[in-house]
Amino acid sequence: MKKTIFALAFLTSLAVAAQSTWKSDGAHSKVGFGISHLMISTVEGHFSDFDITATATDTFDNAEFMVDIKTTSIDTDNDRRDDHLRSGDFFDAEKYPSITFKSTSFEKTGDKTFKLMGDLSMHGVTKPVTLEGTVNGIITDQRSQKLKAGLKLTGTVDRLAFGVGGDTPTLGDEVELTIHLEMAQQ
Repeated sequence: MKKTIFALAFLTSLAVAAQSTWKSDGAHSKVGFGISHLMISTVEGHFSDFDITATATDTFDNAEFMVDIKTTSIDTDNDRRDDHLRSGDFFDAEKYPSITFKSTSFEKTGDKTFKLMGDLSMHGVTKPVTLEGTVNGIITDQRSQKLKAGLKLTGTVDRLAFGVGGDTPTLGDEVELTIHLEMAQQ
């Protein structure tokens, strides 16, 4: 019995030790979004300043994510619209400079897919959200000899639930998130 308990404790410590830190590569990652405009088209944009860190195994199982997105970095390819989105009418970037996400649980849903549940904080409001994830692949980088992982996270956020923008017929309430990540093991 003592040998079994020792073996379980040893295997558990190996599993915990197998976790490592991964950081997003900003040059090869993108935090994007799309929202309906006038109920006939979709306006897309992205945030250019973000930091995404994960703690995960070498196969990206049981991942925990921390995300920090700077609201001033919003870019929809239209300066006037971007300035309006940074204003108090929407993100109020001066008062709320960051959008954050901290995962609370990870559920493997397939060989390369998972659900990531967590708390999204935006515009002074925190709500639970679920993101769908896909591991596109994991390789050993020839230059650094460290692992790199390609991931895609998608989800939908109700902007009104976070107090971003008012209720208007010109904009959809739901914002589609698409995050493409290249993460490097540290």
